Amino acid sequence: MPLEWIFGKINEKLRGHYQYYGVTDNIAECKRFLRQTTWYLFKYLNRRSQKKSYNHETFFNGLLRTFPLAEPRTRVSLYYR
Repeated sequence: MPLEWIFGKINEKLRGHYQYYGVTDNIAECKRFLRQTTWYLFKYLNRRSQKKSYNHETFFNGLLRTFPLAEPRTRVSLYYR
């Protein structure tokens, strides 16, 4: 599958996760989820062929700059209305 499609779908899933769990005092867990997702994406993109496709530098400084992942934000404040 093309990288544009893969990163588009992952960003959709990340945005949905942030909209559901992105409340006050939960941003640290959302950032942890983003970190885990990034490492799993690195792992599984390297499994697309028998040869290792990406090393840490090409993945984090190249691919993630080309296709950035959605960053978590607080969507709902539990303290202010």
